[in-house]
Amino acid sequence: GERVVVLGSEGIRQAVRAVGAVVVDVSDTEAPADAVIVGWHRDFNYEGLQRAATAVLRGARLIGTNDDATYPTPDGPIPGGGSILAAVATASGCEPLIAGKPFEPMAELVRQRIGTGRLEDAVMVGDRPSTDGRFALTLGCRYAHVESGVTGPGDSVVPAPTLRGANLAAIADQLLVTDG
Repeated sequence: GERVVVLGSEGIRQAVRAVGAVVVDVSDTEAPADAVIVGWHRDFNYEGLQRAATAVLRGARLIGTNDDATYPTPDGPIPGGGSILAAVATASGCEPLIAGKPFEPMAELVRQRIGTGRLEDAVMVGDRPSTDGRFALTLGCRYAHVESGVTGPGDSVVPAPTLRGANLAAIADQLLVTDG
């Protein structure tokens, strides 16, 4: 299988192993790598940045799980996976492929799973217009915006959502009224 340097959580490492690839330990600086996958994690450090950038400079593909610059928390935004990915991209001079929302690899997976004929009935629920709203546009489905920290009540949201609520329960209530 392919050899992958993972700069991310254990969940990403498990997903890489599940498809038959070999996870290359960040501390193994001599092992060749076919790809580097970068996602959000709290253990980001210089050693990981150096290992990932070096692997990309040696020819490994650079793949990001998302490009979100921040991640919402109850205490306010913290650096997101996109911040970590930007560090690797800058250090390696490589433009990454983004596998997650709102980019085409994820859109293609959704189309394969649910079919294109059902997308107009689908609802993309999310709290980040730049990711979730754009993904709804890419798919051609409705966008339900949850005001959970990225934006608040009354904030401008672009793209404009079909539904908007303070939380998932409020969105569900609206869907029950509009969709029965």
